[in-house]
Parts: sequence; C-alpha cells; structure tokens
Amino acid sequence: MYKSKIKKPTKGCEILFLLIISVGLFGGINYANAQATTNQSDTQSNSPSSSSDFVSSNGTLNLSNSTFPLQRENVNYYDNVSGYLVFPENNSTTVNSDSEAKLPAVIMIHEWWGLNDNIKNMADELAKEGYIVLAVDLYKGQVATSPDQAMNLVNSARENQNESLSNLNAAIDYLKTLDNVNASKIAAFGWCFGGGQSLQLALNTNPDSPLAATILYYGNLVTDQEQLSKIKSPVLGIFGGQDQSIPTTDVQKFEDALNANNITNEIYVYEGVGHAFANPTGESFAPDELKDAWQKTLEFLNKNLKDN
Repeated sequence: MYKSKIKKPTKGCEILFLLIISVGLFGGINYANAQATTNQSDTQSNSPSSSSDFVSSNGTLNLSNSTFPLQRENVNYYDNVSGYLVFPENNSTTVNSDSEAKLPAVIMIHEWWGLNDNIKNMADELAKEGYIVLAVDLYKGQVATSPDQAMNLVNSARENQNESLSNLNAAIDYLKTLDNVNASKIAAFGWCFGGGQSLQLALNTNPDSPLAATILYYGNLVTDQEQLSKIKSPVLGIFGGQDQSIPTTDVQKFEDALNANNITNEIYVYEGVGHAFANPTGESFAPDELKDAWQKTLEFLNKNLKDN
C-alpha cells in the first residue's frame, strides 16, 4: 500500500500523463496505487460493493478498533433543523469546566443524498476515535432516494448558499455551547457535496474563531488564491484520479494556491478510482483506498485537534 509524505506548505484527465508530470516535475500531489478500477457514478447500489471484512451486510462500515460505547442524540442546532450528535458515552455533555474533560469536535457534512444512515454510521466511527461529532442536515429533514431527487436537493442548497452557511455556522455555535467540547478544536469534514460545503465553511467562518482543520473528500474546489487566503486552518483533501467531476488539474491548482498562501495542507489523489470511492453503497466504492484515506484522515485530525 502506498505510503505518503506529510507535506508542509512550500511554496477528468489523462491520469497516466498527469502522474508522470506530477512525479517528475511538480513533486506535489501524492498519488496512491490503485487496487481497483471504478467508474464515476454516485449512484447507490442495493448491496455493498465489496466483501471486505469492515463492510457489514447493510453497507455500513466498521473502521474503528475502539469499543467505546457511544451516546447518540438528535439535536436541534439551527432554526427547525435537527442534526445527529454522537460522542463517547463516558464524556457527558454536562461535564465540569476542566479542560481535560473536553473533547475536540467535528462538523460532519453529508453527501448529496442527505443525512442518511451511511453518514450517521461514519459519525459513529469517528466518535469512537474520541471526537464529538455533529452530523448536520442541509436538506431540512429530506433524504434523497434517487439521483434526480438528490440533484434537486443539492441544487437548492447551492442556490441558497447563504442559508447553507448560516446552517453550518450555527452548528459551530451549537458545539461551542456544549460543556464537553473544546471550543478551540472544531473541524469540518465532508464528502462530495459536503466536501465542497466543508471548504465553503472554512472560507466563511468568523476570522477571529476559525476552524481548527478542514477535510474534504472529492468536493467542489475553489482555486483562486485570493479567495483561499481566507482559510486559517490546515486542509486535508482526498480525491480520485479518475474523478471526471473534480479533475486532477483543478486539484493541482487548489494545492498550488494553498501553498502560495502558506496554508498547511495534505492533498492526496488515488490513482485508478473515481468520484465517491469512499461510499460503501456506491458503484465506485474502493475499499483499499478508503481504508488508506481513513487512516490519513485520523492522523490529520489527531495532529491538528489532539496533539496541540
């Protein structure tokens, strides 16, 4: 399995050509060796795409080795919108003010399907690693069951970006009210539509209270250097080399702009996989790449939310 280098700021397509150029000239984006060939579809299948031992029969993932019992709640965090809050059971929301009792928190942002069981499962898996996770809902209770419905919902959310940002910033404010949350250690994490929204949140948080970290899996990118200069926290980007909606040329521009702004970043492109390769219920699911990306995600979060 590919092993990456942790990068500090220094500063579709024909994937083989770009790989040769990036390795020989750029020395920038990290490419992971492909273990499977996938397509670009976000379409959900009726059964998991892999028999991997960490994929259960209903398509949920078992990525954590932790056996921490979890506390789960549906909470009203914005207007009439409810999110899914999950955290280790031994870390109560009514702890005392002792900072050692406080945990870092993550705002988790769903794909274009909405806040479904797959996203709640991922929130559980991350909470087992010692995080308080609030999986937000940008669709106000609606969950898509077809690509057409998902497209309508995602277009509505993007057309009302100010509303989406109000929702996400309210999630930050809500987490800061919880006694068991370290208010200075809140990250954003999203996939696909949610990955783009994670980046938008990083660009539109209060500059006096920035996110502690930003994670996006194959989300829509901003490549303008001036716009990206608003980001005040490290960025982790995970992408597929055969993703026709997020071409690797845009990924390279994104990384270059982050580096030009001296924004600490880790950008990885997995060769041979397409969009939504981390979704176990989708046709593009790539289990080996997902496991590697998940490990990189945990290392990134631990470094930026726990180790300092």
